[in-house]
Amino acid sequence: MLSLETTLPCEPGSQGKTARPLLQLHGICKSFGAFQALKDVTFDLRPGEVHVLFGENGAGKSTLIQILCGVQKFDSGRYELFGQDVAGLSPAEARRRGISVVFQEFSLIPEMTVEENLFLGHELTRNGRLAKSEMRKRVRAVLDRLGFDIPPAARVSGLRRAHQQMVEIAKALLLECRVLVLDEPTASLTDHEAGRLLAMVEQLRDEGLGIVYVSHRMAEIDRLADRITVLRDGRHIATLPRERASHGELIELMTGRTFEKFYPEIIRNVGPVLMRIEDLSLPRGLAKDVSFEIRGGEVLGLAGLAGCGKSEVIRAAFGLEQPTGGKIEVCGRTLHGNGPREAIAAGICYLPADRGREGLAMHQPIGANATMAALDVPEFSRRAFGLRLKAERAFTREIVDRLKIRTPDLNATPDQLSGGNKQKVMIARGMSRGFDIYLFDEPTVGVDVQAKLQIYDVIKSLAESGKAVVVASSELAEVLHLSHRLLVMREGAVVGSLEGTEATEDAVLSLFFDNTVANGKG
Repeated sequence: MLSLETTLPCEPGSQGKTARPLLQLHGICKSFGAFQALKDVTFDLRPGEVHVLFGENGAGKSTLIQILCGVQKFDSGRYELFGQDVAGLSPAEARRRGISVVFQEFSLIPEMTVEENLFLGHELTRNGRLAKSEMRKRVRAVLDRLGFDIPPAARVSGLRRAHQQMVEIAKALLLECRVLVLDEPTASLTDHEAGRLLAMVEQLRDEGLGIVYVSHRMAEIDRLADRITVLRDGRHIATLPRERASHGELIELMTGRTFEKFYPEIIRNVGPVLMRIEDLSLPRGLAKDVSFEIRGGEVLGLAGLAGCGKSEVIRAAFGLEQPTGGKIEVCGRTLHGNGPREAIAAGICYLPADRGREGLAMHQPIGANATMAALDVPEFSRRAFGLRLKAERAFTREIVDRLKIRTPDLNATPDQLSGGNKQKVMIARGMSRGFDIYLFDEPTVGVDVQAKLQIYDVIKSLAESGKAVVVASSELAEVLHLSHRLLVMREGAVVGSLEGTEATEDAVLSLFFDNTVANGKG
């Protein structure tokens, strides 16, 4: 087995082209009652490669991972691990034989330290006592080797989520490991933190590990993947090398829908100006004299690199950032900077990029989240007599069906849902009262492709019903295809306004980096 001290330098994926597979699945089937989660699935992993599992929610990725690590038994087919057939593999046996899995939901004990978590269940002893110094030495060695600056004695509850993710990976690698499975490891990390994690994955691949990587993020797939296996509805659709896997082909394989039909055509029926921002400036240069207007019946896109100011501008429009200059008008009435309460009353709905921290009450039921912005609406409130719970429940049932929110039941909380379904719960809040203006900040961050399609359909429906929609997105294809008009921002300023045939990828990219400011007013 590959130990932490062993280094097997190789060209990424080069060992896998000639070496015997670490594991192979042949014709795997798995059912849960009448539901068939996997149907005749074939998969293999080679040493020194990153093999990406790609598919929307419900495609069978999680079930396949659980079979690999012994959490689930398969009904039929064949599983060959390190050249031997296995049938009754348990999680403990899988771990002992060199398979480590890092799931989206962490298995750490918050009240324990980093080193206690890493050695939980296989503590080192000497003369009947814990060998604490030896355990700390080994923990420090693995953390240093991975470049993680985390004190072994730190309590997990005091760590940021990114550091908890790193602890999970260190835990997976503390014992001898030949296969590492990472399930959406960057889903809740910042770009900087995700960049460090991707570099670590590349390092481990270069050392000869076989890595199964589950992700729907195209940039990560482009950077890491040696091969990509696409699952759809529990079936193996294709396995292809990264160099042959264009984004359009991957989307078509995953959804059964051509790339041209991926983004909806949004009919533009321009109405009156609903919001006007004039010469908006924010502290620390986050926005500099930004001006634009948005009309009913259109989608306005805001594009730019990270830190360009697009998110801060729409936060200011919702009263979450205090301007140092300029003004914000809604239907001709100036907002006075009294925060989100004033913005909501003016008909503005804001959907933040960070669902967990800003968008949702993670431990409150779906219904409470969906109606949180409408507690003063007569439909849901009896004023002194409290909430109309029947009305709230009826609205929740309707919106769950309409947005196709996958949930165990109506009393489920957002922390029980996938990223795409969390996002749809947040969107549901925007339908609980008569909003006229919708501000989307990174509307599809961390969601699977099927959820993206559904969110795009919501944006289409809002715009075509006469609402004003602003979409700030780091996904260039997304903001290009959804927008009727596109503003490009750089270093807090609007550096270009594009519309129609002018709005091309090349034009936007040139504005991202060109020092020439054009069409500064929107």
